[in-house]
Amino acid sequence: MTVTDSTPVNSPPVDVCVAADPDHPRPDGQDRYTISEVAAYTGLSAPTLRWYEEIGLMPHVARSHTGQRIFGNRDLDWLAFVRRLRLTGMAVADMVHFAELVRRGEVTFVERRQILEQTRRDVVARMAELQDTLVVLDAKIDFYAGADQAPERA
Repeated sequence: MTVTDSTPVNSPPVDVCVAADPDHPRPDGQDRYTISEVAAYTGLSAPTLRWYEEIGLMPHVARSHTGQRIFGNRDLDWLAFVRRLRLTGMAVADMVHFAELVRRGEVTFVERRQILEQTRRDVVARMAELQDTLVVLDAKIDFYAGADQAPERA
């Protein structure tokens, strides 16, 4: 007779800041990238990546013995998350603040959640504005499509 344990396993939550982006699979086993590889992979320019590091938006980026930046998969995951934050319209200063909270660790979970909840509310409001705009655009498109079909007035 086989006995199985049905006790649920409570795995720690996966933080999207460090989880792999399924939209951008990486080569198996690779975890070292040059700045030019990261630029090609993310679509960000090398100067932008350097600026992100300078302002504190990127966590500490490792360096080779010659001083060349070496990015890892966690850096790529973080950049994917930053890209999403930028799409929300979050200000760079707010993203830097969020990055500082991430560096401070788990003690900042509540504050990070609050920031993300507010950002979500902002995104939902923006989506509603865009939906209203879409309705107006559709009405105008329908109007002009009908105007194309109307007979010419003499």
